[in-house]
Amino acid sequence: MQADNNLSDIDKLPPKFEQVYGKQAKKRASSWQQLLHAIRRQEPLQQLEAVNHFFNQMAFVDDLVVWGKRDYWATPFEFLGAGAGDCEDYSIAKYVSLRDLGIADDKLRLIYVKALQLNQFHMVLAYYPTPASVPLLLDNLNPEIKPATERPDLQPIYSFNGSKLWLMKLRGQGEHVGDASRLKHWNNLRQRFDNQQFAQPRLQRNH
Repeated sequence: MQADNNLSDIDKLPPKFEQVYGKQAKKRASSWQQLLHAIRRQEPLQQLEAVNHFFNQMAFVDDLVVWGKRDYWATPFEFLGAGAGDCEDYSIAKYVSLRDLGIADDKLRLIYVKALQLNQFHMVLAYYPTPASVPLLLDNLNPEIKPATERPDLQPIYSFNGSKLWLMKLRGQGEHVGDASRLKHWNNLRQRFDNQQFAQPRLQRNH
């Protein structure tokens, strides 16, 4: 997944995308790319709000139902193609969008957490305005972007971005324990994204 990918040009959407997912999915992908074009010159916080709102409109459906696999990390194109996904898909699509808009990788982390009220594992996207800042969390469970200190319902476990992997501390930045290539699902997703490979979902929204 290259940092300099420009996703806002609809002409770069391969014809096979529509062949795999259909016309409604192409409209969703087009809306995404138009959004990125429209907000490209806005301030980062405005970009966060717009991207968070756009993807939180997608349907939340378990991987086993959508992809026939217990844990599948979809690329943004696959997420838009299916029109549904789970927490990893929301977070990854937001991460890719903000990277495309020019937000530096070191300001973003995908954080794997325990959602305490639901008693289940979950993923959110964190934005760090500065290295020492409390991060702002983009979450499909809560549509409002809030500082991590205002989300006591989430217990962080580990986090990563395009290059690094951290074990998280409750209030700290976390301990750097290696690079993100240690994550098999992340490697697989990056390869599919770079090669424009589109998996066929078992369940697909047609609206």
